[in-house]
Amino acid sequence: MPWLSILMAVPVLGAVGVSLTKSDKLAKQVALVVSLVVLVLTGVVAAQFNPSSTERFQLTEVYNWIPRFGVHYGLGVDGIALVLIALSAVLVPIVVLASWHDADGTGAAAPPKRSVKTYFALLLVLEAMMIGVFAATDIFLFYVFFEAMLIPMYFMIGSYGGAQRSYAAVKFLLYSLFGGLLMLVAVIALYVIAGKSTFMFPELIGVIQDPNTQKWLFLGFFIAFAVKAPLWPFHTWLPDAAAQAPAGAAVLLVGVLDKVGTYGMLRFCLELFPDAAKFFTPLVIVLAVVGIIYGAIVAIGQSDIKRLIAYTSISHFGFIALGVFAMTADAGAGATLYMVNHGFSTGALFLIAGFLIYRRGSSQIADYGGVQKVAPVLAGTFLIAGLSGLSLPGLSSFVSEFMVLMGTYERYKVPAIIAATGVILAAIYILWMYQRMMTGPSADSVKGFTDLDIREKLVVAPLIAVIIALGFFPKPVLDVINPAVDKTLSSVHVDKFTPTVAEKKGAGQ
Repeated sequence: MPWLSILMAVPVLGAVGVSLTKSDKLAKQVALVVSLVVLVLTGVVAAQFNPSSTERFQLTEVYNWIPRFGVHYGLGVDGIALVLIALSAVLVPIVVLASWHDADGTGAAAPPKRSVKTYFALLLVLEAMMIGVFAATDIFLFYVFFEAMLIPMYFMIGSYGGAQRSYAAVKFLLYSLFGGLLMLVAVIALYVIAGKSTFMFPELIGVIQDPNTQKWLFLGFFIAFAVKAPLWPFHTWLPDAAAQAPAGAAVLLVGVLDKVGTYGMLRFCLELFPDAAKFFTPLVIVLAVVGIIYGAIVAIGQSDIKRLIAYTSISHFGFIALGVFAMTADAGAGATLYMVNHGFSTGALFLIAGFLIYRRGSSQIADYGGVQKVAPVLAGTFLIAGLSGLSLPGLSSFVSEFMVLMGTYERYKVPAIIAATGVILAAIYILWMYQRMMTGPSADSVKGFTDLDIREKLVVAPLIAVIIALGFFPKPVLDVINPAVDKTLSSVHVDKFTPTVAEKKGAGQ
């Protein structure tokens, strides 16, 4: 069975079905059912995946697409791709349920009435693109999905976002297109220089040997991924896009789409251009550390809830990039796990922020106060998601952040120590935001707040459950991730661990 093709086809067909429905309510119901079917099929794919297999990619599909240029419709997954596809499949039904009122103009902060059917059709098309970009094993096909994701997200921000939605959508599109064009040039150059008449990723590993050629091609891929991630200083589009997007679209933008950048660094930059990756590692580590500190400091000064969460994500993406380029097994596995954990914790923060904005009609932190007295469940879930964002032990982000820092410390001690200060800054921006919004006497504007209703509890409960479960027991996910990370590092020709001074002395004796 071509399971990966089916995973992409179901949401596309679902989008067509949503477009043909005769009522807005039915459109929402069809979108929810289709997204749940995709989730079940993802479970089937995960059950067939064997982490201990020696094959580089499993569930592979390869068909000629453009034979003249060696372009294939090539799909396959390893542990890294599988967990990110699973992240997408889990988040989409949650987003569909959370977005029940985002598209119909009934929310206090909603834009003028838009087509409900179009909104949910775009969600499903976006899901298909997200699955495709992680499953693609042909680099040209990866590029197609990499760019195609922009279309549904552009319309979701531009048509259903806040007051500055047009500006944010255009800025998002221009930045992404700039990075995409650089990547396209690098993809074509890779094809020409390699002389392999194929774009299949496994066949291009180790082909480019010239160090200077590797450096130029590396930069073409890396800048595109740094913009997508976004890594400092390519980050400026994210706060605007995340702040203006509907809450559900912001979840997928920051929780999944941006992970394509860090996934691309790990998958393509390291394996296709190992010598160049090692050459640029010091620069990337500096950018990552600056991003960690910069994002956290700027987040502290934000007055808008969604912009604050967006800047925290810039800091978190610094941790992920740091883990990728530390090139140790612990750091690489931690970075991949961080991609998953960040999607859940930041997704929960954006959704709960959306519930708050729906009730109050404002995204300004100063317009809230004492929410926990009138809506204790809402405040409590917001606190758990926030504590995960600051990597509190016992919650999911702590495990991944700890692995990144420890793995980085094996090779780069000073950057790891500086990056660790980001944990302290995270405590400041999360706890101060919670104090201003949730504690103290209830502001007049929040006294009429209702607590989470049944639908909203169904939205938040799975995210909180996953955050707690992965905080205490991340082993099942790490068992899938670790073999893929080890194979990546072996193709980059780096040791699994860096020997300590004592081990080196012992070896010398």
